[in-house]
Amino acid sequence: MAGPGGYSAVGERTWRSRIGLWLSVFVLVSPAILIFLWMLSLSLKNELDNTAYPPVFIPSPPTLMNYIETFEKNRILLYFWNSILVTGGAVIVGLLVGVPAGYGIARSRAAKSAVVILIARMTPALSYLIPLFLLFQILGLVGTITGLLITHLVITVPIIVWVMIGYFDNVPRELEDAAFVDGASPWQGFALIALPLARPGVVVGAILAFIFSWNNFIFSVVLAGKNTRTLPSAVYNMLTFEQLSWGPLAAAALLVTLPVLLVTVIAQREIVAGLSSGGLKDG
Repeated sequence: MAGPGGYSAVGERTWRSRIGLWLSVFVLVSPAILIFLWMLSLSLKNELDNTAYPPVFIPSPPTLMNYIETFEKNRILLYFWNSILVTGGAVIVGLLVGVPAGYGIARSRAAKSAVVILIARMTPALSYLIPLFLLFQILGLVGTITGLLITHLVITVPIIVWVMIGYFDNVPRELEDAAFVDGASPWQGFALIALPLARPGVVVGAILAFIFSWNNFIFSVVLAGKNTRTLPSAVYNMLTFEQLSWGPLAAAALLVTLPVLLVTVIAQREIVAGLSSGGLKDG
């Protein structure tokens, strides 16, 4: 049995480990936090302070004029609604397609199909742009919400399928086999047994698909029309060669970031629990 000195040594190692962990987290996270705070500072300062040297970090006094100007000179609400339609539709269709596809791949042990899904996920969106543009020109979908929604399926479906393959791999197959013995159909085994057990995966897949789809702007820049732009591409179109106004640009960028930030903060427990659960493998 260890003496007091042993307990002291163990406690000291524990504290050192915790301090090392927090220092590592601080080093990794602090650049992103500083950039976010600097963007917030830019959005709350007038243009004179934004171009001052040395830089002024704390606005005195803060102003909301940049946000007012952003809404007055740009149809932010229209672009926000377009983003909701495109991202929301792409996530819903992605779930309807990706969840059953993930189940089928997991149950058939189709490793090659899983690799294809991974390659599709890792392929840059720019690679799909020219073929989709030519196809949409023929179909008359350039500049439409429907066309944008279809392009965003390239983002949402592979993410959801890949996440769901890992979750369905962890659902004991014996439960479904027992249901099949009792007369259940394969669809009932999926809908009534496997799907409820994989609910955390559905939540995580939907959240990740939402984040990646919302932040995508390359499809909207090329394929959207004046009235069908999404928020990220609307911010891009605020850049002009004549004058670069940092305040309104930072305010618009924060408006784009806010929905993703809120979803991440609200659903952080679901994300952590879901990713942890999906990482467990049966022995």
